[in-house]
Amino acid sequence: MGAGLRERKKQETRRLLWETAIGLFIERGFDNVAMAEVAAAANVSKTTVFNYFGSKEDLVLSAGEDHVDEPARVVRTRAPGETPLAALRRHFLTALAERDPATGLSDHPTVLRVHRLINATPSLAPRLFVVAARSQELLAAELATVTDPRTARLAAAQIAATRMVLISENRDRMLAGDPADLVHPSAVLHAEEAFALLEHGLSAALNP
Repeated sequence: MGAGLRERKKQETRRLLWETAIGLFIERGFDNVAMAEVAAAANVSKTTVFNYFGSKEDLVLSAGEDHVDEPARVVRTRAPGETPLAALRRHFLTALAERDPATGLSDHPTVLRVHRLINATPSLAPRLFVVAARSQELLAAELATVTDPRTARLAAAQIAATRMVLISENRDRMLAGDPADLVHPSAVLHAEEAFALLEHGLSAALNP
């Protein structure tokens, strides 16, 4: 079997396990489903499931965790002369245009199912916090290449919080049933305003 076919088979298995698990979690509740039950429903061994996903949390959040280093990577690979903030703004606006689920602006049924599952599962909150903290930490480390470490940490915290507000607003609109194409113009406007605040500070906004 060629390397390309093996990799495709692995991706197909991973997708099968993920879809099977999400279906079970939505039907019965995340906390009421064991990994062995996911394996049985997918007609594979429990070992196979653990070869692809280390825990039930991984089964739900693995797609989002693929983006954990994204802000840091955007800063690291920015164009010559482009500021870190400009690169992050450009990347976020591009992702909005592409309806990237990582921006919250995706009305794909599967994406919405996962959002609803996460909202209904408080036990996932600690893992979400760890993922967000790790992403902020990686961004701070990258920003520390252009400024002092303390300023980098402060900037990373503000950028991470701003992105989270934007993503949450978009996700809430999607869960309310608004089409992504309809929300896109206001999502762009809000992103532009948010990144302008990051660039110019809060003084004008809080002291009109």
